[in-house]
Amino acid sequence: MSPLVTHNGTPLHVAGSDTAARGLIVLQEAFGVNDHIRDVAERFAAQGFYAVAPVLFHRTGSAEIAYDDFGNAMTHMGALNREDLTTDVSAAAGYLVAQGFSRASIGVVGYCMGGTVALFTGTLGLVGAAVSFYGGGVSTGRFGLPSLIELAPTLQSPWLGLYGDLDRGIPVDDVEALRAAAATSGQTTDIVRYADGDHGFHCDGRPDVFNPSAAADAAARATTFLTESLSAR
Repeated sequence: MSPLVTHNGTPLHVAGSDTAARGLIVLQEAFGVNDHIRDVAERFAAQGFYAVAPVLFHRTGSAEIAYDDFGNAMTHMGALNREDLTTDVSAAAGYLVAQGFSRASIGVVGYCMGGTVALFTGTLGLVGAAVSFYGGGVSTGRFGLPSLIELAPTLQSPWLGLYGDLDRGIPVDDVEALRAAAATSGQTTDIVRYADGDHGFHCDGRPDVFNPSAAADAAARATTFLTESLSAR
């Protein structure tokens, strides 16, 4: 299990060495900073990143929620707002800066609701690259944020989106509209779609949606994108 530190009031699970070439903010799914997200942080640490996962539910009890408890997940998600999310991602970035990483050497990757927040983070000038795994709120905003289609043109960093065509909550037409919107940002952007990917296809803790081949490909693409987009310090 990763050690826990707190920076500016935001709890952070930390993985890897602070001497790594690049820093990475790992943003949770709707189920909290659970074993899967901590494992994801460890995987990125093994790829040469110093990874920090802010506990976005810390104001409502730092919950780790069972994958079949959607009602509880929605309750905690419903308490999130733009101001608090900005505070938490800024705290995570600030912690990495305090360890000697520059903006150009810090990335962000997010899953599910964290994918939404990852793109938002890419608009704040805090990171040098952003990756979203099936981030929702594409055509309709959430957490007090505009839709991702509205946010994407304001990206201040390269961005990669990874989406599954079987995701009933994120229609393919919305994904393609997001692709077009991101392309107007002036940043390097791309979207990769997986024909046999459902929402959560990367999460091996959810066998009902986990897709090993799509997960492996998406993880490799994310690592390559972050490594090539970020400067080594």
